[in-house]
Amino acid sequence: MEDNKVLLATLSVLALLVVLSKLMKSLVVPKPKLNLPPGPWTLPVMGSLHHLDSSRSTHRVMRDLAQKHGPLMMLRLGTLPALVVSSAEAAQEVMKTQDLAFADRFVSTNVRTLSSDSDGIVFMPYGDRWRQLRKIAVLELLTAGRVLSFRHIREDEVSRFMGSLAASAGAGAAVNLSKMISRYVNDTFIRESVGSRCKYQDEYLDALHSSLRHTLAMTVADLFPSSRLMQMLGTASRQVLMCRDRLQGVLEKIIHDAKEAVDRGDDASEGFVGVMLRLQKERSAPVEMTDETIAGVLLVLFTAGSETSSSTLNWCMTELVRWPAVMAKAQAEVRQAFKGKRTITEIDLEGLSYLKLVIKEALRMHPPAPLLVPRQCRETCQVMGYDVPKGTVVYVNVWAISRDPKYWDDPEEFKPERFENSNLDYKGTNYEYLPFGAGRRICPGINLGVGNIELALANLLYHFDWKLPDGVEPKDIDLSEAEGLAVCKKIDMVLHPITRVPPAVP
Repeated sequence: MEDNKVLLATLSVLALLVVLSKLMKSLVVPKPKLNLPPGPWTLPVMGSLHHLDSSRSTHRVMRDLAQKHGPLMMLRLGTLPALVVSSAEAAQEVMKTQDLAFADRFVSTNVRTLSSDSDGIVFMPYGDRWRQLRKIAVLELLTAGRVLSFRHIREDEVSRFMGSLAASAGAGAAVNLSKMISRYVNDTFIRESVGSRCKYQDEYLDALHSSLRHTLAMTVADLFPSSRLMQMLGTASRQVLMCRDRLQGVLEKIIHDAKEAVDRGDDASEGFVGVMLRLQKERSAPVEMTDETIAGVLLVLFTAGSETSSSTLNWCMTELVRWPAVMAKAQAEVRQAFKGKRTITEIDLEGLSYLKLVIKEALRMHPPAPLLVPRQCRETCQVMGYDVPKGTVVYVNVWAISRDPKYWDDPEEFKPERFENSNLDYKGTNYEYLPFGAGRRICPGINLGVGNIELALANLLYHFDWKLPDGVEPKDIDLSEAEGLAVCKKIDMVLHPITRVPPAVP
């Protein structure tokens, strides 16, 4: 919010200069007439920014605007053109038919600073280096076999999680389930990444969460990309620079310690860092695996993996508590399947079906990145008969699409049954359901993210019943969202766990 106030103040001061600059350019260089998509009315300098109400989630505001102006809508963020895609048909045009034309990422000043122009697969421009790094991610880091090899880590961390909940239940205490879920996911993902527990975990997570608060903020340089003056003024804030330095410092220590473990002969090969250090040593990767490259890939894995899984698991439990009949059905399935057991393993999950539908439905209602990661048009092209200029930022509003009554019956109701006898999945081929994106830029870590959710959710439903604090009804649960890289629940979920099947002591 403070970043927005500073930005608006700066815009007001510089408005006259920009208007004069645009006027002079228009007199000298006539612009070709383009058939742009429709959009709301704009103001000088500000463009469409005044339509983006800072008190509401951006994806909700964009959905409301699209209902007035169409599923392919053009906004002006300052002078930066932005295309908002809000239908399955338009999404297919952008992410399949013309995927190559929209294969670049829009990288804001703050994101570029935080990543230090590193080899982050998420924000790197499309090209040979991106293809080679993605190949490493898909074939070395995130294979089905690699994800399966982390099974014992997930089982161990879930066991610790259930033990903590059982202790609170025995004392009759309410728990902040949102924070406990976040801790479980972070612990699990750190071990999957590093191969063991990490003494820098708390330091890293604090720096990471501080950084994520700045990822959505845009500077004047982002809003006026063709203005040299704005490029000079639009530098990252001191807070962003501090966050970058903290992140880099911790990642350097993690990589240094992993190298020392390899030199000692410790088994560090099972974690992502160990795999990348092996590729570095063997020089067998298609790109040189420098320490900077490893840090860049690791930053993306930490950020995308932990935040999205934590958010999704939290939304799963939130919706189950809001819809008691769905909770009862999900609990009946796991308790019938595991009757008499005190420990659930991942192998046990193979026979479950309704649990997987619950996760699918949570991803429909609460996609981790409601606007995905913004793309950028690499070349002027046409989409559904409209011209899209080169450099246009593209937001695919998968949140709006997945709640559109055109594609979904009763879209605001949590109904996992809608996926029964359906071939809809989240692999990027069904454009009315794209929680992880589609095309060349689809998230490569789907299996890992879902794997970190399924076992924990099954255990939460099997071992415990869940009671809201006195005086709170399911319909009273606050569903407001905190914007960030992954849209999390703004108000933490506080519940009373009641032990139904005591978990085995870890």
